[in-house]
Amino acid sequence: MELDFFHLVVIPILIISARILDVSFGTIKIILISKNYRGISAILGFLESFIWIIVVSQVMQHLNNYYYYFAYGVGFGLGTYIGVSFERYLSLGQAIIRVITRLPGDELAQYLMDNNYSVTKVPGEGKYGSVTILFLVVQRKQIPNVISIVKEFNPKAFYTIEEVKSVSHINSVNKQNSSNKKISFLNFLQRK
Repeated sequence: MELDFFHLVVIPILIISARILDVSFGTIKIILISKNYRGISAILGFLESFIWIIVVSQVMQHLNNYYYYFAYGVGFGLGTYIGVSFERYLSLGQAIIRVITRLPGDELAQYLMDNNYSVTKVPGEGKYGSVTILFLVVQRKQIPNVISIVKEFNPKAFYTIEEVKSVSHINSVNKQNSSNKKISFLNFLQRK
């Protein structure tokens, strides 16, 4: 097979682009499955497998072209990175934030409650004495705001953040127009 510009440059770029798409779809699909978004996950699964079969058939037809192998691998790596980055940008789901502070946590807890965050405050005992433990369940998009509030009140506070699979209910900071609830595309496709 004679390698020309088309086989050396164009096809590898198309393979990289297609792999970025199908691996990004696959990465996002897995994350959405774990968050119970079944409808959109099925659509992404179809697109992922459709693109994958086209790319693999192109590579299999030209087994002696190592540029295609390289393009396939590069596309896979970039697709994984882009898929995870896109999911981080979407910030779907909820998280639990645990704040442990040696300072009294009353003011911090009250400030968070005054700003419509649900807070559970528990006294505790740590290695160095009494602590206050605050528990918050928030939307993932709210995490940076909550952490900046915590750092403002106590820059040395210890905190952990974990994703939550499901929550019985969650208070939203943006409850002003609860009568004008808009159904997002992802919520429409989610089925619990």
